[in-house]
Amino acid sequence: MPSNNLEIRQQSYGEEKTTFVDRLRTALVGRSINRKLPRRSDLIALDLGCGYHAGYLKMIYSRLQEGTGVDVSISPECDSIPRLKFVRSSIDHALPNLPSNHYDLVLFISVLEHLHSPLLALEHCHRILKPDGLLMINVPTWYAKPVLEVSAFRFGTSPACEMDDHKMYYSKRDLWPMLVKAGFKPSRIKLQYQRLGMVLFSLSYK
Repeated sequence: MPSNNLEIRQQSYGEEKTTFVDRLRTALVGRSINRKLPRRSDLIALDLGCGYHAGYLKMIYSRLQEGTGVDVSISPECDSIPRLKFVRSSIDHALPNLPSNHYDLVLFISVLEHLHSPLLALEHCHRILKPDGLLMINVPTWYAKPVLEVSAFRFGTSPACEMDDHKMYYSKRDLWPMLVKAGFKPSRIKLQYQRLGMVLFSLSYK
């Protein structure tokens, strides 16, 4: 059942000016994504919550046969990029309408913590992946919560609206059972803490 995310979020990440801290974080996460990508150049990929400028799809563009981004707002310039297409919608509303067994790669980067129904979203991710398809997730941990909130609310080095929209923080004990309930087999799930334990990065294969 769709959540109220669309009512809450009217803008995509990056639609307003980003800070140096945000750009650095994006670059670091992009490196993690590139290191773990399947060694192919014909990937059909989906980026859920791709952001206004679809930064991660652009980062992996050379590896794509086709890329789809989902977010409430996308830069008009992105529409002119060959092999990329976009769904301007909340994730909750878009996911049920995406085709089953279609994607080689699903990116869920710094997004799951914003959803009211994360388990339902993960179930759809499992459904839309091809056999052996890969789901990449990046989420902030509980250790990151006070750091992110001080950065956003006291120093203004991260968007306060993003922190206010967080519904959850994660540990391995939080994310692993959700992935299993969503249909991923334990032997196909890898979880790793990064950046001094403030980020949890996961790879889940269908």
